[in-house]
Order: sequence, then structure tokens, then C-alpha cells
Amino acid sequence: MKKVRIALIQMNICREVEENIRTAARMIRQAAAQADIVVLPEMFCCLYTNSAFRAAKEPKGGRIWSALQKAAAENHVWLIGGSMPEEENGRIYNTCFIFDREGRQIARHRKVHLFDIAIEGGQHFRESDTFTPGNSYTVFDTEFGKMGVEICFDIRFQELARITALAGAQVIFIPAAFNMTTGPAHWELHFRGRAVDNQVFMCGCAPARDENGPYVSYANSIIVSPWGEVTGRLDESAGILYQELDLALADRIRAQLPIMQNRRTDLYEVQWKQK
Repeated sequence: MKKVRIALIQMNICREVEENIRTAARMIRQAAAQADIVVLPEMFCCLYTNSAFRAAKEPKGGRIWSALQKAAAENHVWLIGGSMPEEENGRIYNTCFIFDREGRQIARHRKVHLFDIAIEGGQHFRESDTFTPGNSYTVFDTEFGKMGVEICFDIRFQELARITALAGAQVIFIPAAFNMTTGPAHWELHFRGRAVDNQVFMCGCAPARDENGPYVSYANSIIVSPWGEVTGRLDESAGILYQELDLALADRIRAQLPIMQNRRTDLYEVQWKQK
């Protein structure tokens, strides 16, 4: 199947984890009526602060994971579960769980590059104060083809997108939460750049903007074609971005501009070093 219907959920996020879970479940149910793959934003279950991450942490199989599993199964939809603070063996990861239509977990992406920045006159944040980085790229099979997942800051590292594309992904989904410093400057730029460089669809799903919150999301959930065109975009408000992706477009563009085949692997190569 070459066409896939996707829905990016840009939801309001509050202080109460249970309320966020209920909001996500309601919006997943709404989106599943029109989509094959539904995507939640980064840290959909809690505020974007280190204290909130630590308060909401839980292992796989806990209330957040179980709510995602239930939503995928009940709505018979592929679910890319944004991200949540996953605890394992005393460590916390910024983790995206991926479920198939039967509610089976078929992949997990732990954010590889942690968001540690100190921009003069702008945002200061250290995700590494709470999280441990993941050590793997993520590609999974669907009836539509191979898909990839990264989380937010991962998009700034072009090697990860290239490896994901070389592994066969035609769409890369990125739950993300760019802020009001980095968002206006780099959000669209990064999605268009990664799409063109790797000839893939790039889909970014962000939380809605709350000007009064402790971390202000840029929002602007976005879809970019393998040609680098912005084909869908929300504003700062809560909503759902729907689009049908024609995956044959990626095949046609790769045939017309054979970037992957013309790489000089006799001179250079991007490789994954499994830890």
C-alpha cells in the first residue's frame, strides 16, 4: 500500500498526568476515525520541566504505557505515543513507544540526543539533569512500508536521519517541543532540510502553546514532503493535522534525484555503532 493517512495531535498539556492521558485518549479516538497512523507530541503526559519528568516517571507497563496500548487496540490504529519519562533500572529515558493496530508494542525510541542548551538571551535547559540518552535508531515495519521515529533534539543531528533513511524509512515521525527561541529560527528549516537530504516525508508533532506555562512550546506541528514542500501545518492552538501521504512520491523523487546511489561511500560513510 502506497498511501497512508496520518494524524498529528497537537494537544494542550496541563499539570495533571491523568488529565493529559484523558485528553490524549479522546483526541486519539477522534483522529482514528480518519487516520491509519496517529502521533502524539513529546512529553504529552506532563509539563516540560525536569521536576515534572521525575514526578511522572514510570516503567513500561505503567498507567501511561497502558493507556497508549489500550488506545491503539480500541481504535485499531497505529500509534506513535509521543514521548514519556520511562524509568528502567534506576534510569529515566525520554521514550516514544510505538504500537500496532492490535495494541502490541512493536518499537521503542529513546531520545538519543538530550536537549542541553544555554542560548544568550533565550532558553536555558538541561534535559541531561534527568534523562539518560538512548543508544539506538528506530525503524519499524507497517503494512504501508518502513517508518522511523526520532524525538525533538534528534532532528538537529543529520546523521541520525540519514541512517534512518538508509534503513528503509520513507516517513520519519518526530514528537517534539521546540521553544519560542529555537522554533521560529529552526523548526521549519530542519524539517525541510532533513526531508530534502534524505528524500523522506518528515512529520513533526508538538504540544499546543501555553504562554503561561513553565515551558512555552512553539507548536506549529508540520508535514514536509520528500521534495521539501510544507504540505501541512498547524498554528499555536490545539488541533489535529490530517494528511494522506503518497509514499510513491518518495520513490519517484529518489528515482529522479538518485542521491542515495550517488553517495561516495569509497570516500565517506555514515554508520551506526551499536553500543
